[in-house]
Formats: sequence, structure tokens, C-alpha cells
Amino acid sequence: MADSLRDQLLKSGIVKQVRDEKRASQPPAGRPAHKPFKSQGGKPGNPQAKPGGKPQQPSARPLRDGEIDLAKAYAIRKQAESTERRQAEQAAAEEARLKRERKQKVQQLLQGQALNKKDAEHARHFEYGGKIRRVYVDQAQLAALNAGELGVVQQGGHYLVVSRAIAEQVREIDAHLLALLPEPGTGGVGEDGVPDDLVW
Repeated sequence: MADSLRDQLLKSGIVKQVRDEKRASQPPAGRPAHKPFKSQGGKPGNPQAKPGGKPQQPSARPLRDGEIDLAKAYAIRKQAESTERRQAEQAAAEEARLKRERKQKVQQLLQGQALNKKDAEHARHFEYGGKIRRVYVDQAQLAALNAGELGVVQQGGHYLVVSRAIAEQVREIDAHLLALLPEPGTGGVGEDGVPDDLVW
């Protein structure tokens, strides 16, 4: 019978030659072949270690003109976000400071100017801040308020009846604090056609 292919290769010596070449290319015993070298950050003798202890990462590919690496992009974005946040905080602080100044000016202006009476029995209703509010006045104040000679200013959760001149000054400082100031000559009739002096 004919020899098998294996037997024929062994007889010819080709297999032996391939085995010898394989053995020569293998590393010596005790050291595994193709094991990657681990970086040990900060230890002497490590060419990839930086003085800070972090291993230096080689870039995946060379950068083209106009490109920046990912770390620089993150640093730029972080700095931009930090700048925006700082500007927003400064703007909020400035707005709060201006609001405090306006509040202080209005408080000084209204010092001793309120015309509210404790024994007032007529409720004057008005719309302020999306809700129906009321302030108590006497008969003469109700007529003057409806004629536009008086106004109502909101301060510290209270509604103060003041003269028209004071109400206009408050409007110049902070228009949000002016709760009611009818225009003179409207005849005491609101936009809905209901008389302002109607007690309900």
C-alpha cells in the first residue's frame, strides 16, 4: 500500500525542517510569547511614564491641519461652560442688587405717605397679579380713588392707598409695585362697563 501523506512528508524531511523553524521562532521557556508590556506609572526605567505618574497615551493617528485632539476640545468646552456659569451668576447678583435698591427707594418714598384708615368700611376691589384684590377705604377715598386722584401700591404684602403723585413716582421706580391707578376722567367706569364705586 501507498504511504500516507504524513509518512511521505516525514520521510522527505520537510516536516522536520518546518518543526525546527517553529522551535527557533518561539521564545525561551519561562517567558510567554507576545505578552504586552504593562506600564507602571512613575517607576524609574519606564519610558512611557510621566513625572506625575500617569502613563503617556500615544495618539491613535496623527492630527491633520485644523484638527484638535479630544482632550483639548473637552478643556475648551469646560472653560466655556465655566465662563457662561460665572456670567449668569454675575447677572443674577446684579439683578438682585438692583431689585434691593428699587425696594429700598420705594420704602423710603412711602415712609409716612400711606392714607389707609383702620376704620374704613368700603372695600375697593381691583385686579392685581392675575387675582382679585381689595383695599378698604372710606367714602371720600373711594370717590377719589375712582376719580384717579389716589392710587394703590403693593408693599410687603400690603396694599397702601397713596396720592396720585406718590403712585406715579412708585411706577417710575418699579412698575410692578403699582397695583391700581385709574386714569382721571374715565367717569369711574371700568373696562368691563361696571362702575368702580360699585360695592360688591
